[in-house]
Amino acid sequence: MAEQNNQQKKGGQQQDANQLIQVRYDKLHELQANGKNPFEITKYNVTHHSTDIKDNFENLEGQEVTVAGRMMFKRVMGKASFCNVQDLKGRIQAYVARDEIGEESYADFKKYDVGDILGIKGKVFKTQTGEISIHAQEVTLLSKSLQILPEKYHGLTDTDARYRQRYVDLIMNEDVKDTFVKRSKVISSIRRYLDGQGFMEVETPMLVSNAGGASARPFETHFNALNEDLKLRISLELYLKRLIVGGMERVYEIGRVFRNEGLDTRHNPEFTLMELYQAYTDYHGMMDLTENLYRYIAKEVTGSEILTYGEHTMDLSKPFERITMVDAVKKYANIDFNEVPDTAAAKKLAEEHHIEYEERHEKGDILNLFFEEYVEEHLIQPTFVMDHPIEISPLTKMKPEDPNYVERFEFFMNGWEMANAYSELNDPEDQRRRFEAQEKAFAAGDEEANHTDEDFLNALAIGMPPTGGIGFGIDRMVMMMTNSPAIRDVLLFPTMKSLDSDKKANKTSEAVPAASAQTASVSAESVQLDLSKVKIEPLFEEFVDFDTFAKSDFRVVKIEACEAVPKSKKLLKFTLNDGTDKKRTILSGIHEYYEPEQLVGKTCVAITNLPTRMMMGIPSEGMLISAVYEYDGHEGLNLLMLDDTIPAGAKLY
Repeated sequence: MAEQNNQQKKGGQQQDANQLIQVRYDKLHELQANGKNPFEITKYNVTHHSTDIKDNFENLEGQEVTVAGRMMFKRVMGKASFCNVQDLKGRIQAYVARDEIGEESYADFKKYDVGDILGIKGKVFKTQTGEISIHAQEVTLLSKSLQILPEKYHGLTDTDARYRQRYVDLIMNEDVKDTFVKRSKVISSIRRYLDGQGFMEVETPMLVSNAGGASARPFETHFNALNEDLKLRISLELYLKRLIVGGMERVYEIGRVFRNEGLDTRHNPEFTLMELYQAYTDYHGMMDLTENLYRYIAKEVTGSEILTYGEHTMDLSKPFERITMVDAVKKYANIDFNEVPDTAAAKKLAEEHHIEYEERHEKGDILNLFFEEYVEEHLIQPTFVMDHPIEISPLTKMKPEDPNYVERFEFFMNGWEMANAYSELNDPEDQRRRFEAQEKAFAAGDEEANHTDEDFLNALAIGMPPTGGIGFGIDRMVMMMTNSPAIRDVLLFPTMKSLDSDKKANKTSEAVPAASAQTASVSAESVQLDLSKVKIEPLFEEFVDFDTFAKSDFRVVKIEACEAVPKSKKLLKFTLNDGTDKKRTILSGIHEYYEPEQLVGKTCVAITNLPTRMMMGIPSEGMLISAVYEYDGHEGLNLLMLDDTIPAGAKLY
């Protein structure tokens, strides 16, 4: 009955909305019939923005100004009315009186709707309550809004809707607009700083035949004119190094790169990268540049060298810490890899510490796994982690005193990798050997390994000077500067799953279980299983007494965030609302069946009174409930999902 009432309520709300929208269309058609079509207006002369007027009231009081923007509020009081107009910089109130603008114009104004775009010409004054306003002399309808904006007090709060309809999000949420203003400032600050240091901005190809320079799967496409398969770039590196060979000693590029990877709070398949290369310096020079650049950006964008992100405060005014990867692992894991003789010993250590590794991994790979497991989360203050193992650095110059390590650093803040830098490899023979090792890794199953780039090797053979290079993820930098919790919050139009993709998949699939590893999706329309191919585990023969069962606390939980756990192919990290004031974190090994973005906003079931368990260094506070079975020889899994109307924290009996 409750569900039926809820559906009836939703249906009534939709009907009301449709009626209101029709009223707006009727108003537009009436205006057009009377020769007042707002869409025929081609320009409007704006003299001031809202905050310009407020900030300069003493000089502008009594002066005539013209503003334009979206009407966000209107109050009609007989022969006079008030409205608020929102422009790029803020909002300002307008006082609209019939005797001032004329009876016909005032009659039209009373029919205008919240969301309409108006031009207002009038004199600046202050109301009796002290609010700086415009006494309107003319009101012009510049564009008719035919849709209804979200309700004033609740605004646009649905995360999925905010990302899909960013234009509405920008209208309703002032802090969102501020985030993207700051994003623009971050990028312009980078350009100013680098231009001042003698760097030249360049542009390199996005469509490439060989996508190298990073460990990632590329997107692939086909160029019809040449009948040739191409890839979208995953890095800016190799073309910029070609320019160093060509004598352009300081170059940088800010541009989009594309990696065919999962979606989570810190990863989007297309993102903005900045890479720069400087001849005649090394990775120590890149550290100095990074330290100075970050301080400059922080002051330009936030006005301070102290950054706050979530519960952490980071001080950029102090010298950034510099530590080798070996010393960092020794500090936080109490293991000295200088004392580990070979790969076999490293793998034994990994097994003893329950660290997953692949058979192809060498000693250096294992060192990196220990670093990710034990160290990264501790690197809150600005820190340069230096001297990585050669196995994970195919384009980096070896340390002369120890060829097992390279002249590379990663810059960390808030436990995140913020930048990656090298003393660039310029030995063509060494580079060829590195490419060959990468080809072997690819053959062994590493889909992210680089392929040999003969033209790049030819460029190195011509001769590249000693060079330092660095890459910054702009999106992550903006997250830090704006205290934004997810990468989608700093991308105007983040990648989203198409709303009709499940329906398309269902039309083209033939009797394939929705929960199979290859076709898992969270769809309102389930795919019919061939039950003759389903195999379930036998029921337990042993009984559990009621008191024991009653001690298990099954609760309804809402998934507020979901992300892939770095370096784990199986684990997803869930941030859950369990009905209490504290968010609950649970890790679940279901990444094979679901992508993180599919699950955000879903209502599920969890056991909440299990002991906390450490998984990949992250505490997991319970267990999500799934249904498992075998289908046609493959394991199937469905996360148990409930009706979204059930509140978080509801107990299951």
